Amino acid sequence: MRRFALLALAVGFLVPFLASAPAHAQATRTWVSGVGDDANPCSRTAPCKTFAGAISKTLAAGEIDCLDPGGFGAVTITKAITLNCIETIGSVLVAGTNGINISAGAGDKVVLRGIQILGLTPNATQGLVGIKINTAGMVSIENCVITQFSQQGIFDGRTNANGQLFIKDTTVSLNTAAGIAIAGAAVNKAVLNNVISVGNVLGLAVAVNNDVVVKRSVLSGNTAGGLTADGGGQITVDDSAISNNGGTAGVEANGSNIRVSNSDINFNTGAAFSGSPVTYGNNRVFGNGSVGTTTAAGTGVQNLGEQ
Repeated sequence: MRRFALLALAVGFLVPFLASAPAHAQATRTWVSGVGDDANPCSRTAPCKTFAGAISKTLAAGEIDCLDPGGFGAVTITKAITLNCIETIGSVLVAGTNGINISAGAGDKVVLRGIQILGLTPNATQGLVGIKINTAGMVSIENCVITQFSQQGIFDGRTNANGQLFIKDTTVSLNTAAGIAIAGAAVNKAVLNNVISVGNVLGLAVAVNNDVVVKRSVLSGNTAGGLTADGGGQITVDDSAISNNGGTAGVEANGSNIRVSNSDINFNTGAAFSGSPVTYGNNRVFGNGSVGTTTAAGTGVQNLGEQ
């Protein structure tokens, strides 16, 4: 009887250690390197090769850092995480697939910092979407470059409500659809600050139920327009440049609420505005196919082509 009691006591001591073993295999900070190996523990002295190899060894809400320049491959993010390559060249180069998929929890925070995401491989199939957000709480994209995908550069189509997207100091270029598409089925909010969206089909496209603020940004050289919002979508633009775009208009409100202030809307092939977006009388409008239709917010100022 005493043997059984001792055995039970020994097992009782061991169970907590066995249960916690998988957690100890993960770290709050891991590392990737251009000369790493995914068989490594992803420590600073033994880094992994890819984001996909490191993410399984990183605790939720942890961080994967780029130790030196490298191409770190496509990755699917299913938890709160930070990918940080701000101090070096961290690249994701893909063909025939998405660059970064985000399918995290509805309350999870995901940060992508200092990553170059390229969707065109010589002699291979072009990449699909640069960053595709399916589910997440807050997603922050900082100091990134997303370019040359056959679909959107950034596509936020999350199905959970109350999601937030923050894009800062980022260039989205040469994608064969919208550079940035915010098209979640539920109410989501986004802020674009110092974002350049150029050479895409559309600079920015916003669908119903999504609210977007654009500050100090450039939406230029896009073949079908600078920005557009569908009915029920809302965009507020301030201190930005919407220029040299093709299509119907630089700013196109398709039954939606678009408000534009203190911005340059110049040299667009079609109208500067269509669908009667609200203007604050301090925009600089010049060289477009036509001015188009607007709704004045208060008393409009007509001096020097202002609308």
